Amino acid sequence: MEPPVKAGLGAAFHAGRRAALVEELRKQTPEGSVLVRGLPETRGYTKFQQDKTFWYLSGVESPNAALLVDVKSGASTLYLPKRSSGKEQWDGEQWDASDDWVRTITGIATVKETGQLDADLKASVALAKAIWISKEPWIDVAGCFDRARPHDHAQARDPLDGRPSREDALAARLQERYGADVRDCQGVLAELRRIKTPEEMLALRRASTVGALSMLEAIRSSKPGVGEWELEAVMSFVHRREGAAGPGYHGIVGCGPNALVLHYSEVRREARAGEMLLLDYAPEFDKYVSDITRSWPVDGRWTPRMIELYDAVLAAQEAGIAAVRPGRTMRDIEAACRKVLAERGVLELLPHGTCHYVGMEVHDVGDGAKPLEPGVVFTIEPGVYEAATGIGIRIEDVVLVTADGCEVLSHAVPKDRASLTKLQAEEGILDRLPKRLYPAEGWR
Repeated sequence: MEPPVKAGLGAAFHAGRRAALVEELRKQTPEGSVLVRGLPETRGYTKFQQDKTFWYLSGVESPNAALLVDVKSGASTLYLPKRSSGKEQWDGEQWDASDDWVRTITGIATVKETGQLDADLKASVALAKAIWISKEPWIDVAGCFDRARPHDHAQARDPLDGRPSREDALAARLQERYGADVRDCQGVLAELRRIKTPEEMLALRRASTVGALSMLEAIRSSKPGVGEWELEAVMSFVHRREGAAGPGYHGIVGCGPNALVLHYSEVRREARAGEMLLLDYAPEFDKYVSDITRSWPVDGRWTPRMIELYDAVLAAQEAGIAAVRPGRTMRDIEAACRKVLAERGVLELLPHGTCHYVGMEVHDVGDGAKPLEPGVVFTIEPGVYEAATGIGIRIEDVVLVTADGCEVLSHAVPKDRASLTKLQAEEGILDRLPKRLYPAEGWR
């Protein structure tokens, strides 16, 4: 297997992230070090996906790696396993300390074997006790901090488990083994991640473009009798065909009553005529994700109540997009969405917030109360869910804040009713395939 052409988004990008981090940390302490550990080998026969915090600072996509950065000088040391020809025979090219190309593509001149990290940590603490780590929960593909953190807390409280999070365990070991003064740089990293660089903007555009292409195919393939799982499969196929790493989050494909479940994941019901279909699914591309939702009638026929609710949600989203300006906050954008829904008399049908950051995670890190700035990326997603009629509608797009407004990254998927109806009537991927071998009721 050939070595990668570049590390992550390029050596310059990741070096810039490390430099920005230590610049902020020096304001708190002029000395010390930053330690970030990558993820270990997977426990099963699954593709390795790197922790996103480690990747953000290194670009290294390989297991059992670590990064040590000196706060005073900014110098970085990358730790990788020693070469194993047997492992490479089974799994292909591995990043190891003896590979000269690692230094070339990462831009990190000092690369050592992982076994040397212990001695280097002892030497670092002898000079300055402060060691910065990120207490952000580790996240790989399709992960998100707002699911990972509660999971870790529940695990720690479980009387039959009690394990601390990986991050808490690292902090404890650094204190016990080295006598380090462990500090958390998660807040600094979150603020860095909130404002996207040009490289990140490009990755987010790619994710949104691929997400839009897959959504178009799902709309074309939606017909009465199609399975929710088939639409998820169509989108997953387009994601991978276009080079995405995988899902940004699990597919939410809900028809009829399932459209009322905000994070519905079962995807096992067949769509029926007369129902609304809500589809919320997007890919991860170059470690960055998109988040797109559309809603439309399974059979292309809009009932009067569907029209009333849909037009209210669309008007609310358009008001939110129009309100985006540097200096405003996501709360201001949400207020604009809610104002329209209130005027239409359906605000009580909105049970969730309408905005959240997007980046390396679908619900990305960052202080949501901060004023918007050029480079901030977030979603605008008003929705209404009416149990009495079984109608669930959400419209969601990813927007990039610009100097005078915003760019809608997921604009390629239409939202007006006429365009959705026309698209839904076109031939889709599923229309060109043979009928399923087994009926849904026979095996699901």
